[in-house]
Amino acid sequence: MAFRFWRRIKIAPGVTLNLSKWGGSLSFGPRGAKFTIGPRGKRATVGLPGTGLFYTSTFPSKKRTKRRKRNSSDYAPTVRPEDRLTLGFFKRLITPDDEEALVDGMRELALGNEDKAFERLKQTVHLADGAYLAGFLAIKKEKLNEAEQYLTAAHKNYRKLGTYFSKYGISATMSLPITDEVSAHVGPDVRGILLALVEIYQRQKKWKDALDCLNKLRRLEPDDVVVKLSFVELLMELRPNDPSVFRRVVHMTEGVENESEIHAALLLYKAKALRRLNLKEASRDILTKTLRGKKNRSDELLHALRYERALVYEDLGQHIRARFELEGPCPRQAGLCRSP
Repeated sequence: MAFRFWRRIKIAPGVTLNLSKWGGSLSFGPRGAKFTIGPRGKRATVGLPGTGLFYTSTFPSKKRTKRRKRNSSDYAPTVRPEDRLTLGFFKRLITPDDEEALVDGMRELALGNEDKAFERLKQTVHLADGAYLAGFLAIKKEKLNEAEQYLTAAHKNYRKLGTYFSKYGISATMSLPITDEVSAHVGPDVRGILLALVEIYQRQKKWKDALDCLNKLRRLEPDDVVVKLSFVELLMELRPNDPSVFRRVVHMTEGVENESEIHAALLLYKAKALRRLNLKEASRDILTKTLRGKKNRSDELLHALRYERALVYEDLGQHIRARFELEGPCPRQAGLCRSP
């Protein structure tokens, strides 16, 4: 699980100054579609609606002339993480103790000192933002009972979630595992909290609580592919031999295209369901089509897709293809995928 912090200063509508430990940058554009210029070059960031995910494309810099050898980072302001979240002496005199502890906790987290951050944040769990951060840190530390307690508190106080993040210009993004192969970025909102609670309940084997959270999420965002993925993964884990579950998974994944890693993982579960419904050719075709898109796909997900296709080939009596999937190079490289 990863944590990312940066400071964002709004200059004008659609224009923000972003400060992080790598320097400063300017972002232009509406929410969900940003163009950023900074010391790392130019990049475009586009959010995928309903997923909590975003994609960033980097544009190569043009070659500079000899008279302009200096890098743009020479001119970019650098702000140390400890400076971005440090309360001055006089400000500390008038800042409530719990807010001060929250700022200190965020500062330690930004510096990578997770143990110190956790100790400070545990003092702030009556604040929604403090409970949110402490809950995610507790998940990472495998302190599941504490994580459940903190995130439940954050959920009850969700209307105040983000109050201090906004006050101090902090954007907190968490990377949360959804399945064994993929993770999704979640923010400080009800969706992020409920997805985190689902992860906790699954690890605790509290299946009913996990399903209750997922049903709440489906009512809030019925088309969210992250929620769909979490839901079908849990259903097939709970009832691995139930044909009605397989049919439900196929129905829930109708119309899903291989647009992202999350979509590819959903297609993996669709293929599993089809194979168990004895629709082997349909399962094979989905897996082969999904495996053609390898960009931005984790090795774990690609291996899972290939393993599932090996099982399909074995069921179809195509043992050589199955062996290549499990032991050898990619079947396409071996010239075995000219026709499905």
